[in-house]
Parts: sequence; C-alpha cells; structure tokens
Amino acid sequence: MNEKILIIEDEEKMARFIELELRHEGYETGKCADGRSGLEEAESGQYALVLLDIMLPELNGLEVLRRLRRTSNVPVIMLTARDSVMDKVSGLDTGADDYITKPFAIEELLARIRLALRRRQAAGASPAGAAGKDPGMSDELCCGRLRLSESRHDVHYADSLIDLTAREFELLKVLLENKNVVLSRDTLLEKVWGFDYFGETNVVDVYIRYLRSKIDNVFGAAVIQTVRGVGYVIKDSDEQ
Repeated sequence: MNEKILIIEDEEKMARFIELELRHEGYETGKCADGRSGLEEAESGQYALVLLDIMLPELNGLEVLRRLRRTSNVPVIMLTARDSVMDKVSGLDTGADDYITKPFAIEELLARIRLALRRRQAAGASPAGAAGKDPGMSDELCCGRLRLSESRHDVHYADSLIDLTAREFELLKVLLENKNVVLSRDTLLEKVWGFDYFGETNVVDVYIRYLRSKIDNVFGAAVIQTVRGVGYVIKDSDEQ
C-alpha cells in the first residue's frame, strides 16, 4: 500500500497520533499545522486523500476546502469537534467526501479512509476503463431534459448547467442508472455511501432534498419521485 495521506491538523498530539496510526497501516503521510500551508500542500497533487480539520489558523478548514475544490477532486474527510447538523452540512456542501466528529475511534477513521479510497479508485477506473463499452458511445445518462455526463462530470437541465457536489452527482447518477426502478434508502446508502458507512441513516433523505432544491425547485420539474414506504425513483416522463 503506497497511498499518501495529508493530515491538516493544528493540534500537535492529535496530528501525531493519526500519523502514527496511518503509518502502522502502511500509508505514507504528510502533515501541515495551518490552513494556508495545508492548502498549498494539498494542491501539490501527491496525495490520495486529505484529512482536514475545520478549526485551523491562517485559513479555516471550510475555506481550505472551498479553494481546493477549484483545482482538485482529491477525497477530503473533515475532522471536526463540532457536531451540529449545520457544520456537517456546510462541510459536505463545500465538497467534503465525509466527516468524522472528534473524539473518534481510530478504527472508524481508518474504515472511512478505506471507503473514500475505494470510491476514488472506482471513479478513476470508470471513465477510462469502461469495460465492454464502445468508445464511440455516449456516456450520458438522460431523463427528459435532464442529462448527466460521467466523463465531463457535469449535469444539465435543458441548456442550464447544474452545480452539484460530488456526493449529489453520485446519488443522481445511481438514480439515473436505475431509471424506472424504485431504490430503497438502504440500497442508495450502500451504492453511494458504501456498505460500511457510519453516519446518520437519514443522509439519503437529506441529499434527495439537496437534489430537489437544485433541480425540481429551480426548473419546476418533478424529476425525483418518492415512493412512500419504499424509496426513490426517477421515471421517464415527457414532462421533465
């Protein structure tokens, strides 16, 4: 295992503890104690994943993440002593792949890291690998006027570009890949967040609301439908 992980954490004892545990697991590591140097290091392109504290000197973690997302899709797991819903939502909306609240069990952090790295590897293999897919075929997933392109990683409704976070994009992609099939919350949780996800169980409902606020509410459509007691589905419709 040669993945390199960047730890951006200003609490020296915490950073050292995480560093030792990661090295014990076979990861290479880098460390930064403030947001400004952490951002510069994260943008270097040499890291497979970033562990990012929210409360940092120079630049706070959310600002580091906001700037990093302009140039990089490297997986980011937020480390935070804050446990309010809004703090978590802010991190995820800014582009974090996951978050973990201090204090945490190191086993949980390691599991989240493994999951994020698996997602990164799958995403990296998907566009190029496209096993069995004719290179000349379109990679677009469509439903009415809604179009999602995997290779360009963008979503349009008619001619309007929709700005989605990485997790929102993945959730919409899974729904479109299974068009006309009702997917339960558990199925979506496993496909989008992974079978070993540790967070709140209502995260699917939260992200469905995010997608509806950016698609249904903006364009007056009803793209994502709820099947009460079962889950969610995107159906073919001439009205979309």
